[in-house]
Amino acid sequence: MMEIVVRNLCKSFGGQAVLRDLSFTAGPGITCVMAPSGSGKTTLLRVLLGLERSDSGTVEGLAGKRVSAVFQEDRLLEHLSAGGNLRFVLGRAYDPKAARALLDRLDLPDTGTQPVREFSGGMKRRLALARALLAPFDVLLLDEPFTGLDQANRDRALAAIRETAGDRPVLLVTHDPADAAGSPVVTL
Repeated sequence: MMEIVVRNLCKSFGGQAVLRDLSFTAGPGITCVMAPSGSGKTTLLRVLLGLERSDSGTVEGLAGKRVSAVFQEDRLLEHLSAGGNLRFVLGRAYDPKAARALLDRLDLPDTGTQPVREFSGGMKRRLALARALLAPFDVLLLDEPFTGLDQANRDRALAAIRETAGDRPVLLVTHDPADAAGSPVVTL
């Protein structure tokens, strides 16, 4: 059973503590991270991704693991189509049939060669999520993946995350208690 174990994690910026002695274990499936804005949720994910260094504490269970992520920003290549974005990021792992099936599941219509810059915000968000779910991963980190989605698309996205992740650890940053229903919750 794969787990992510965070022990006594601390992180400050300019003398301002953001993460204070945070400890938790995230096992298989979704673990939600909930706290008010500015509480360090994104910082936590950035530390787990290796984009920030913690001041102290340890993280176990990520060494040598493939981590896929959705950031608060979609980070898409605006001049490419949906398929072009997926092919660019996934490289040899790109499977057109699997991609189309997931895009259909996320209710993202076949946009052909339409550049992503012409997509709505919700379409971009679903594409960013599809990219993360299609990448080979051992751990999935999701920072507010449902921003800009209506309830039907949130439900589709959450179902796709649960099904795709299976028994792999997922850390889901969210403000919505409904997203955390039935999942362990880490509160910062």
